Amino acid sequence: MLGWALTFLIVALIAAVLGFGGVAGTAMGIAKLIFFVAIVLFAISLIYGLVTGRRPPTV
Repeated sequence: MLGWALTFLIVALIAAVLGFGGVAGTAMGIAKLIFFVAIVLFAISLIYGLVTGRRPPTV
């Protein structure tokens, strides 16, 4: 997911250099959204992992 955010960031930077303001703004907005979604999902999975912990296998 962070790879997609990086891809949209690069597209935004290239579009900004070439003067495509609308495309650059849209790509930057998408990159920010994907980045924050990835951070939230990471935090949720981290908290879930800490709460559940590793349980010993039942035999």
